[in-house]
Order: sequence, then C-alpha cells, then structure tokens
Amino acid sequence: SEQARLKAGVVEEDTEEWQRDWSFTGLARVGGVDLSYVKGDDGSACASLVVLSYPALEVLYEDCRMVAVSTPYVAGFLAFREVPFLVEALQRLQREEPRLKPQVWRVSLDFLLAGFGVACHLGVLTDLPCIGVAKNLLQVDGLVRDELHREQIRSLRRGGDAFPLTGTSGKVLAMVSCGGYNKSRKPLYISVGHRVCLETAVRLVKSCCRYRIPEPIRQVPKRGAEEGEG
Repeated sequence: SEQARLKAGVVEEDTEEWQRDWSFTGLARVGGVDLSYVKGDDGSACASLVVLSYPALEVLYEDCRMVAVSTPYVAGFLAFREVPFLVEALQRLQREEPRLKPQVWRVSLDFLLAGFGVACHLGVLTDLPCIGVAKNLLQVDGLVRDELHREQIRSLRRGGDAFPLTGTSGKVLAMVSCGGYNKSRKPLYISVGHRVCLETAVRLVKSCCRYRIPEPIRQVPKRGAEEGEG
C-alpha cells in the first residue's frame, strides 16, 4: 500500500524551466547516488553520493558511508531496502553544503521499467527530478532480450541513435541508446524516475557522458568501492 501511494505521486513530465531549454541553460549541478554492496556480504554496503558541476562535470561534493543493510530483499520492493540510506546521504548534504543541492539525480541500475524502482522512489520522497539508467534489460511487461532486441541494438550506429522499449501493455517503458559516448556500442536503458519526461532524460544522460556510463553514476561506484575497500 505504501508503494502504491508513492507510485501515484510519480510525475513523468518536465517540471523545471531548465529542462525546456535544449542546452539546459540554468542547470548547474547534477547528482548521482548508489548503494554498493561489499562482495560476499549483502548486509554491508557503501551508500555513496556525488554532486558534479554542469556542464563541466567536475566533482563538487562526495559522501561515502558504510551502512548495515537489515531490510530483506523482496523482488519489486528493492527501494525499501536501499532508499533510506540514500535519503540520509542527501540530508547530510543539505546540512553540510545546502548550496550544492543537485537539481537532478541519476540513479544506477534501477528505474521505472522495474515497475516502481529506486529512481522513482527517491524522486518522489525528495521531490527532485530523477532519472534511471541501467546497463541491462529488466525482463518485465513482456520484454525479453531476444534476437529481435539484439538486432535493434546492432542497428544503433550513430551518436544519438535510440529506440523505445514498449511493453505488452503498450506503454513505452524506456529508451535504449548506444550513441554519444566514446563510440561505445553497448546499450544504456534510460527511463524517467520523477519530474522529467523521457525525451529530456535521454538528452540529459547523453550530455553527461564522457564514456559509456554518465559521469554522475560513473563517479559514484568508483568512490563507493574505494570506501568499501578501506
């Protein structure tokens, strides 16, 4: 019931003035969050948050904390296990450096395609624009990684090429893109989380890519892994 209540609050359209500008004029800070588990121990993880300048993509703030994860994993309810730690990280940012509060979040490996994932959950709780980015297809709503899907990926040849993922329900769940970053042919699955439309989400993700993975996400796991190893 709590998930249904939060899901009803998801806004799948642009709400900010900077989102309506093709060059994202007015966007100065983008954030990335992730929970990285210690290898072999799903009860220990590093909750990481970074804030980058935009469009320079320079790190302005970072926060990595080891946390004890006690909520059990239940398929479809991962956000209840992970989001509280990410919200705590954002609250620390607001206390320590309120001027660096991001204007949009990138959340790795979970998004609306999963039904109501971490990106949506975090976006609704913080009331900030949020985008989900994944490296692999989540097989929901009739989607499968079959030969047709692989052929569609092979058809992406130029930077900016993309195609929509449409479930058996008829809903466009995400966009698949391979262009715009270092000539990589590996796909990214991009979806709205909250307060952003799909077209804007795709453009913004591409504008933040120096490599395959957008910088706000690429920087988070690296710092989280360093903290965990320490």
